[in-house]
Amino acid sequence: MQKIVFDLTSEFIEVNQLLKLVGLVDSGGAGKNLVASGVVSVDGKKELRKTAKIRTGQLVTLGDVEIRVQ
Repeated sequence: MQKIVFDLTSEFIEVNQLLKLVGLVDSGGAGKNLVASGVVSVDGKKELRKTAKIRTGQLVTLGDVEIRVQ
């Protein structure tokens, strides 16, 4: 499993933008499509909201990649 740590510099980041900034997708639109397909989880629960707000302490999972937001 690949683990990525993302340092949040604001109150939150939208999940589609997070996927883009860590390099898992090429664009925010591609991130939205990925979330809509049901393969992204936040804190162990499937996330279908394309612009869900991710805050410090949350764990985003996509396949075998874990992104810890701090």
